[in-house]
Amino acid sequence: MRIGAIEAGGTKFVCGIGNENGVIEDSITFPTAHPEQTLSHVISYFKDRNVEAIGIGSFGPIDIRRDSKTYGFVTTTPKPGWAGFDFLGTINKNFDVPLGWDTDVNAAAYGEVLWGQLKVWTAVCIIRLEPG
Repeated sequence: MRIGAIEAGGTKFVCGIGNENGVIEDSITFPTAHPEQTLSHVISYFKDRNVEAIGIGSFGPIDIRRDSKTYGFVTTTPKPGWAGFDFLGTINKNFDVPLGWDTDVNAAAYGEVLWGQLKVWTAVCIIRLEPG
């Protein structure tokens, strides 16, 4: 299974493609800018890469409560342009695949448990997958 992973940090984003065994095929890093600019890089990277799922571990605060009307949003962050931004919704509009959404801290912890520190960001894909 080809899985896309997004490590969304306050200063940089890391996007990559790997599989459920933690094998990393490719990755890219770019600075975190305004949401539209940053996510245009994300969308361009994954476009035509045939990923079957995408996992996101994001800086926050973010809303991870599935029953909330702001589920998938970056909430009250001081990062310019990101407060109230529908991150998950933007990805969902561009990719019809299951999506995983959690905090960057939770994704890192889960990755550490599964594969150790060198493959942490690939674990995001398995966290909370749901239909796209």
